[in-house]
Amino acid sequence: MRTHVPRLFAMALIGICAGALAAPAQKGMEASALRVCADPDSLPQSNERGEGYENQIAAHLARDLGRQVQYTFFPQRMGFVRNTLKKMNEAQQYACDVIIGVPTGYELTATTQPYLHSTYAMVFRPQGALEKIRNPDDLLNLPTKQREALRIGIFGGSPGADWLLRHGLLAQAVSFAKQSGDLHENPEVIVDRGLDAGTFDVAIVWGPVAGYLVGRHTGQGAWRAVPFKSEPGIRFDYEISMGVRFGEKEWKDTLDAWIAGHRREIDEILVSYRIPMIDDSGNLVAAAVTDSGK
Repeated sequence: MRTHVPRLFAMALIGICAGALAAPAQKGMEASALRVCADPDSLPQSNERGEGYENQIAAHLARDLGRQVQYTFFPQRMGFVRNTLKKMNEAQQYACDVIIGVPTGYELTATTQPYLHSTYAMVFRPQGALEKIRNPDDLLNLPTKQREALRIGIFGGSPGADWLLRHGLLAQAVSFAKQSGDLHENPEVIVDRGLDAGTFDVAIVWGPVAGYLVGRHTGQGAWRAVPFKSEPGIRFDYEISMGVRFGEKEWKDTLDAWIAGHRREIDEILVSYRIPMIDDSGNLVAAAVTDSGK
């Protein structure tokens, strides 16, 4: 599910949204349930306790549809779509009907209009040589000895790896596997543990993960997240949509209408998780440097 992984209409569409939300999303779908496919342990996106921003978005969507959220949980890795959105039970009904977060244009699902546009970021403790880092170029401009002493955590095949290669820093990389056999290992856990233990000094991760980590480390010793801007040959920013089965146009239209009419509400959820977001002009609309408690 990761993409190399892994807004504001309003009044004019309220009437359209009201009409679309009144009807069942697809033939055979339980009118009383919003059946969501999700990862049970992958914060800040989702978990079984409903603590992720995708859980919060699903709860608001269900409220407006007049339904109760029902989850089908499966680790969001290879086989996720096959074992959730495309899986039928013994009654020949699909297990669930929407994935709250997939890359826009994802090849395994139809996708709604995007509701999140974020970017990769570096996250670190702002101390020592890193104290004055306010953008990625500041790291590149450190004195050679300070820069070469840094250990930088990256996920294999990510834009972070490309960035290190471009700037001659790949020898300083601490590389993490995209997936492991441990279903409780995810980017947030890996980076939190590694930075806390001093296994590496900086990590380059998807923006929502970086923002969430900063929010968890407050007060003295607070962490900082510094977003990247895409550059020629290296794309750091991606849009996120909801994913549905191909051919379910009515259901997709319902979700599109809901997203269009609730962008302010969605943005409030995303901002509460300190997610760095990009506007339609390509500008960072969250703080470029995010410190806990600031």
